[in-house]
Amino acid sequence: MKIMLETSARHLHVTREALDILYGEGYELTFKKALSQPGQFSCEERVRVIGPKGEFPTVSILGPIRPATQVELSASDARKIGIAAPVRESGDIAGSGACKLIGPNGEVDIEEGVIIAKRHIHATPEDAEALGVKDKDIVKVRVDSDDRSLIFDDVVVRVSDKFALAMHIDTDESCACAATPDTMVEIVK
Repeated sequence: MKIMLETSARHLHVTREALDILYGEGYELTFKKALSQPGQFSCEERVRVIGPKGEFPTVSILGPIRPATQVELSASDARKIGIAAPVRESGDIAGSGACKLIGPNGEVDIEEGVIIAKRHIHATPEDAEALGVKDKDIVKVRVDSDDRSLIFDDVVVRVSDKFALAMHIDTDESCACAATPDTMVEIVK
């Protein structure tokens, strides 16, 4: 069974409190484009992400509002701006990297919340059953490309009826396998 491979570029998720500081009290995110995961969307809003050695001046916010502010970078992004960011599943931010966020209305220092997202597969319960996997399984995934085929190990499977079937990798990993918008992958366990 083939799975769509998607590249997740640097982005962040914000809490209501952080959005109020960055953009103004009561500000609402501006929908730009739906993402593959149901209810998730890219926004028009951008913020500066500042680390000890540099910054990214226009990082996209993804909606909707989240319970914790989280910045997702690739390993090379984190290194470039001097942030010690661990590889983690989304939402697992305890003890993770710190940075400053600057928006048009204010700034927020986050003491933890910068991660390198662990490569993962989103699957519905039906997809998981068809793939022979369950939530939190760790699998290997084969990527066939013209010049850079490879097998990713340590891919976590995330199962929820709120998901759509797709595998997400960061930009470093995408370059490593020469991924294109139509790249499909398969679990090899």
